[in-house]
Amino acid sequence: MHSANSGNYRGRFAPSPTGPLHAGSLVAALASWLDARAHHGSWLLRIEDIDTPRCVAGAEKVISQQLAACGLIPDEPPVYQYERGKLYQQALDSLVAQGMAYPCACTRRDIAKALIAAGITRQRHAQLFYPGTCRHGTDGRPARAWRFLTDISKQNSAAAQSTFTLCAISLVAHSKICNEVTWSDRRLGPQTQDVGSHTGDFILKR
Repeated sequence: MHSANSGNYRGRFAPSPTGPLHAGSLVAALASWLDARAHHGSWLLRIEDIDTPRCVAGAEKVISQQLAACGLIPDEPPVYQYERGKLYQQALDSLVAQGMAYPCACTRRDIAKALIAAGITRQRHAQLFYPGTCRHGTDGRPARAWRFLTDISKQNSAAAQSTFTLCAISLVAHSKICNEVTWSDRRLGPQTQDVGSHTGDFILKR
């Protein structure tokens, strides 16, 4: 994974500390390191330690040692996702305040039943489309997650005037578009997806 800002390329390798890296992970790390070097940029290590029940104590040190043994040294101190919870909560609170995010009480089974009731057939291996069941409230059920309101031009036209960046993708919201995300794939070229019709309101936090 990488990001670029004003020509400053920053490559990232983001392992979960659930145990030592396997061969496939090391190949992915090497690829991201080579990509960063080819762009004369920096290479960073981000420890995905937010799924605490699956994390193994000391695994992050083992991972760092494995990378170092292969000559893959990050250019900055590692970042631990668990320590960045306040920053993510602030971002979520901002979206909620603007009417761009809402609580959801649905389970995967609830979503599947709602799709069947609406006559929507899910293709084999396709992503489970969220039909917006909790957009107007959870009917007293406790929230299981927070979702991003993709249809912001219809649901919140004032907020849709702004431009913002969310998570790992750049989601640019203008007054006339609400769901479309565009990016450039180095192998496939320009790509576009209508998030609202392909995935529905996606989860920001569980």
